[in-house]
Amino acid sequence: MFKNSYGKLMVYAAPSAPHLESVRTATQKTARLLNLDFELVKFKERARQIYVYYENGEDEPVPIYCDEGKRYDPEGICANLRRMMFVLSFHPKNSALKQMRSEIIRPS
Repeated sequence: MFKNSYGKLMVYAAPSAPHLESVRTATQKTARLLNLDFELVKFKERARQIYVYYENGEDEPVPIYCDEGKRYDPEGICANLRRMMFVLSFHPKNSALKQMRSEIIRPS
């Protein structure tokens, strides 16, 4: 289960996906800054896409980022992840994110 009540960020990708390391690094950094858990889930088939999902532990995971191997700037990826987390913080099912909204929008 989760070490906190805020949830976790999960990266879904094939091990051969281009720029997986950049997306993984950015997602781990975002998770660490927001006190979220992190998980890397590897696809068995070859796929170029890399997906990042937010899971709050109760509901279905929500997709917050998709990369087709075109983005390699971890800071840009991190900014995009935080923007999506900010949007999710307004949903009633994500009350834990609402409590940390100021942390989400703070520049890293």
